[in-house]
Amino acid sequence: MNKQLTPEQAVSKIKNGMTLMAGGFLANGSALKILDLLCQSEVKDLTLICNDSAFPDKAYGKLLANGHVRKLIASHIGTNPVAIDLMNAGTLEVEFVPQGTLAERIRAAGAGLGGVLTPTGLGTLVENGKQKLTIDGKEFLLEKPLRADVALLGASVGDKSGNLIYKGTSQNMNPLMATAADIVIAEVGELVETGSFSPEQVHTPNIFVDFIVN
Repeated sequence: MNKQLTPEQAVSKIKNGMTLMAGGFLANGSALKILDLLCQSEVKDLTLICNDSAFPDKAYGKLLANGHVRKLIASHIGTNPVAIDLMNAGTLEVEFVPQGTLAERIRAAGAGLGGVLTPTGLGTLVENGKQKLTIDGKEFLLEKPLRADVALLGASVGDKSGNLIYKGTSQNMNPLMATAADIVIAEVGELVETGSFSPEQVHTPNIFVDFIVN
């Protein structure tokens, strides 16, 4: 199967109202080409799941600034003043999730779990509307899995079958998101022939990757 797409073809997979996961941390490890083109599209009402809000002029931060996103699920938005203004104006719904909990909720979806139990967020706004369970005398929040229609990953190296390598800190959220979406699209900095690197170097196996963009 040929998994290669152009950035334009990748964008065409994303429709109004979808839930979109975007890997990376402040745009490091993000699918920059695809996100730039998506910002030029007419796609709207997205639910965006990402670690943070990046910056107004970069990566998924541009999606927020350009008004493509209806709801944001992230751990913080402090680096994007436009996102803050939109939230305060009531035009962007924001669900804050502690960073570790965010990772675990995505992992839970990929592993087919019904949720994760954590004490993080007890006694704060994070607990509002969530079920609490007491186990062995200790109280926990039940945090439900997060799954997406499409996940956009940013990898350093990928082979033509979809095996991915992330260098340095670029793997932020990417390996988890690869397991938790119906369609997974990886934008790779370097595309190589299948077999160019050894199996133990692979961070995301090709079974999780539907399409490759270079």
